[in-house]
Amino acid sequence: MLNTRGMGNSRENVRKMVVVAMLSGICLFLGLTGLGFIPLPLFKLTILHLPVIIGAIIEGPIAGASIGFIFGLFSIYQNITTPTPMSPFFYNPLVSILPRVLIGVVSYYVYIFLRSKLKNKRLSIGIAAICGSLTNTIGVLGSIYLIYFKDYASILMQRGSISSGSLGKVTIALLSVIGTNGIAEAILSALVSIPVVIAILKMQKRSN
Repeated sequence: MLNTRGMGNSRENVRKMVVVAMLSGICLFLGLTGLGFIPLPLFKLTILHLPVIIGAIIEGPIAGASIGFIFGLFSIYQNITTPTPMSPFFYNPLVSILPRVLIGVVSYYVYIFLRSKLKNKRLSIGIAAICGSLTNTIGVLGSIYLIYFKDYASILMQRGSISSGSLGKVTIALLSVIGTNGIAEAILSALVSIPVVIAILKMQKRSN
């Protein structure tokens, strides 16, 4: 007797692999061309988290985490090839990779939770994308704060952003990045993720 259940699982696995490969390819393209990183004085505004969020919502936390891992690797690569004063911090996987892996996990579970509570797919996707993006921003900056506080303060002093003895302003400087770059990336994530995810989910529904 033909095992149609097994065929369904196989088809689903192939679909997951294709989606992960496609979104990972987008990460590779953005990373290799540098289009995924928008350079700022100290940090680089990134859009590489978008494929991670989209992949996680569509195909689950493992898929999202896998794409996030590639994102993290390219973060290291980008900081090696086009260094900034902050680049040495990103050589540490706890700064460059772990937060990017967590993007996929957070995005997926926030989406699943909100989808069951709000009954509004678009709103659930938007909030999940915002949470995923903030996971990236807070995770990276939080890691730098916890691991490289003195080194980051030294960079700010060299640039004249804070004066000697004003270490308390380091926290303010990091919070200002979250409040500007982080919020901007989060809003962008929601605006892009909602139509893209809706379109892909509709395509998948038609093919099933």
